[in-house]
Amino acid sequence: MNAEVTRQIAELRETVARLHAELTRYNLVAWTSGNVSARVPGQDLMVIKPSGVSYDDLTAATMVVCDLDGVLVEGDFAPSSDTAAHAYVYRAMPEVGGVVHTHSSYATAWAACGEPIPCHLTAQADEFGGEIPIGPFALIGGDDIGKGIVATLAGHRSPAVLMRNHGVFTIGRDARAAVKAAVMCEDVARTAHLAHTLGRPVPMAQADIDSLYDRYQNVYGQQPVAPAGS
Repeated sequence: MNAEVTRQIAELRETVARLHAELTRYNLVAWTSGNVSARVPGQDLMVIKPSGVSYDDLTAATMVVCDLDGVLVEGDFAPSSDTAAHAYVYRAMPEVGGVVHTHSSYATAWAACGEPIPCHLTAQADEFGGEIPIGPFALIGGDDIGKGIVATLAGHRSPAVLMRNHGVFTIGRDARAAVKAAVMCEDVARTAHLAHTLGRPVPMAQADIDSLYDRYQNVYGQQPVAPAGS
């Protein structure tokens, strides 16, 4: 590896280690479950959490580097058991720079029921552009989970998929965006569950969902401002 790639990997090890703390902060994982990964830009490599290591013990040094076939390239620990799934997503979706997996309680309950989360909330329209889809059941360890993620999200605006009987997988332009999607997925899953316990949630018109999604993706937040007099 040249010096620039080595520098990128070192920075991503720090970033990925730090982002795992967000999973525990937002109560998206229990014990050692769940993982965050990040693609190394311009390289067929990714940085991912090691398998079975306590969140309290995760540091930049414990993160591992794998190629996009899931083979360990650098690190002192075995990579996550979901490495093959992450690797498949990166191979199939070159626009993806980060992947996250959680077993967050409410979203995973929808996955256990094999049901997508319908869009009844402006916040869900903003972030996901519609329903959060349900993906197929697949066994852990190979790339079948990755294939299910890609097949479900292909052509879909949602950055999150509920893999049936398993949990949540999210994608993003980078690892931070994928973590945000996981946080927001659990938030809308919880609210949708509460709404269904109260009665029948009111559906949203597709035109309104489209408008909200466009505004949030293209207008919301701090936008560049032209200097006065320009």
